[in-house]
Amino acid sequence: MPGPLFHVGNTTLCPHGVPAQTISSNARVLVSGMPVATIADTTLVTGCPFTVPGPKPQPCVRVQWLVPAARVLVNGQPALLQTSAGLCLSADQIPNGPPMVPVNQARVIGT
Repeated sequence: MPGPLFHVGNTTLCPHGVPAQTISSNARVLVSGMPVATIADTTLVTGCPFTVPGPKPQPCVRVQWLVPAARVLVNGQPALLQTSAGLCLSADQIPNGPPMVPVNQARVIGT
């Protein structure tokens, strides 16, 4: 599905409303002055308050992106789009829900 290219300066939230930060090794392809994120990059969540009943809390700690762009590659890796599907995972790799990308650049669209 087409959508705006995802860059490291966008706003990404875990399902519980905590901001996530994307760390990219891409320094060559920029959108709005920020590196374009790829499926190989890391998106970390810090400070998620989510807990489940029981002795061990399960806050979101990272985002695993599942569906990148089909036709756009950055340094040989598929780029991420604002519409890319992903899962927020706890430290035990338990899925907590999809991330939200409410704010992103709107000038460059990929498929």
